[in-house]
Amino acid sequence: MRIAEVIGKVTLSQPHSSLRGGRWVLAVPLTKEGLQGKKTGRGEPFVVYDDIGCNAGCRIAVSEGGEAAAPFHPDKKPIDAYAAAILDHIEVESK
Repeated sequence: MRIAEVIGKVTLSQPHSSLRGGRWVLAVPLTKEGLQGKKTGRGEPFVVYDDIGCNAGCRIAVSEGGEAAAPFHPDKKPIDAYAAAILDHIEVESK
């Protein structure tokens, strides 16, 4: 699981029928430096399936790969990244 920041949304003209009720957002993965607000700690943007209502600026926990589809079992959804949680507060310890 990774932490990412939502930076926008993706618009589809024809979504897969199993994905109705959710939407796609664009997110940037954050390293420890990114969580501390540094530009060097932001990775390449990627697309995440969202059915919990995150908006631009939200920090989210992202499940990827086979685990991304697990919350929908036994239904099958063609997703590779899923917004599992909206993070209200993140504390970063420096060592």
